[in-house]
Amino acid sequence: MSEFVIELPQLATLPVRGTDSLFPVRRVYCIGRNYAAHAVEMGHDPDKEPPFFFQKNPNNLNISGEFPYPPKSDDVHHEIELAVALKSGGRNIPVDSALDHVFGYGISLDMTRRDLQGQAKKMGRPWEIGKAFEASAPITPLVPAAECGHPDNGAIILKVNDDVRQQGDLNQMIWKVPEMISYLSDYFELAAGDVILTGTPAGVGPIRRGDRMEAMVDGLPSLAVTVT
Repeated sequence: MSEFVIELPQLATLPVRGTDSLFPVRRVYCIGRNYAAHAVEMGHDPDKEPPFFFQKNPNNLNISGEFPYPPKSDDVHHEIELAVALKSGGRNIPVDSALDHVFGYGISLDMTRRDLQGQAKKMGRPWEIGKAFEASAPITPLVPAAECGHPDNGAIILKVNDDVRQQGDLNQMIWKVPEMISYLSDYFELAAGDVILTGTPAGVGPIRRGDRMEAMVDGLPSLAVTVT
């Protein structure tokens, strides 16, 4: 009788700034078109659409400071986002208590194979091939809410090779963080370890090998990523 040895995958974790602690990641939810100007640049009317979410894989989170340009794509775009990490969850969470479930915040990039995403859209297929690929979510260590509060306004900026590509304010989010948590909990049972990427402002665009991206959100440490 043959014996099989199965190597179990490592649990995805994120470092917590200033500590030796690790935050174990359960799921990664991403909200689409949550800044009005970005919705318009992607050809949609932000006043008529309810929120929608897709998922990346927990191991797509990437703290290496490098983004390997993915295969089978010639048009990969940057999307800067505020990341929200939950310490607890549940179902049907009220908006007014949603922030009680937040552990902390970080800055992430929702890197997107725009060409493959566009093909999937035209064919009415899911977007995973354009969104949930290896190392597709560069991210900073998490900052506990006890240290940074709950950011709901302030600049959100992405530079590529020192040129500003994306610039907005957190207060421009159509669906605010408490509303996102509450809405998601109506459809999923949220839990500790869930991470929510909260959408991107206008100005998304392509990157190339050798580019250096710098992502900044007021009150949080910046994220520097080199495209390899």
